[in-house]
Amino acid sequence: MNIIAVVPARMGSSRFPGKPLADIHGVPMVGHVALRTAMCPIQAATYIATCDAEIMDYATSAGIRAVMTADTHTRCTDRTAEALLKIEKELGLTADIVVMVQGDEPMVTPGMIEAALAPMLAEPDLQVVNLMADLADATEFEDPSEVKVVTDLKGNALYFSREPVPSGKKGASTVPMRKQVCVIPFRRDFLLWFNAVPESPLEIIESVDMLRILENGGTVRMVYIRERTLSVDTPEDLRRVRELMLNDKLRLLYS
Repeated sequence: MNIIAVVPARMGSSRFPGKPLADIHGVPMVGHVALRTAMCPIQAATYIATCDAEIMDYATSAGIRAVMTADTHTRCTDRTAEALLKIEKELGLTADIVVMVQGDEPMVTPGMIEAALAPMLAEPDLQVVNLMADLADATEFEDPSEVKVVTDLKGNALYFSREPVPSGKKGASTVPMRKQVCVIPFRRDFLLWFNAVPESPLEIIESVDMLRILENGGTVRMVYIRERTLSVDTPEDLRRVRELMLNDKLRLLYS
């Protein structure tokens, strides 16, 4: 199968402008994401997708494949879909699966990508997968930057929210506090379909694009991972990630 990984990144984040090039132990954050993603042996290629010359210049200097995209995209999936078509033309192939790895996930590992791909390789009708992991504590559970997810008994997503779900107010001694981890494989044609469908009401309210799939009657398979991972949405997140990656064995292979 032709599997392509795309790392969408832009400088204009509302909560943390310029974060793709934020330094983490001598390597820009987007570089960590791309270099670690490229370590997964299942993929044919890994590309950064950006609308910013600064990121493109960095990718070129670091020898990382990259493509320029429009500066009008509001969702990572939009940018990934445009990049996919350009990458296919550049490589002269048609992808089967596109793995979107958001550019603010510097702690991604090849094993995480393999875990996300495993259900799709086993189930030909499965269209999209997300990873999920435990939230570290009640503070993260309350943090709107962390997208929480609840699943059915088969591991499919029931709902995504920036609010704490499920509720811990009904006497439960242990609440499963799980977050979305933005390593998301799509079937190629499903990604293009997804981007042709209008944004849905709950997607807009929660600012979680996976809700577009659920609101249209689709299925999002969730895969639980035990790795400790933290996305970077704020300067405080960056500080914490620097601490967590200080002795990261994977980082030592490329930085």
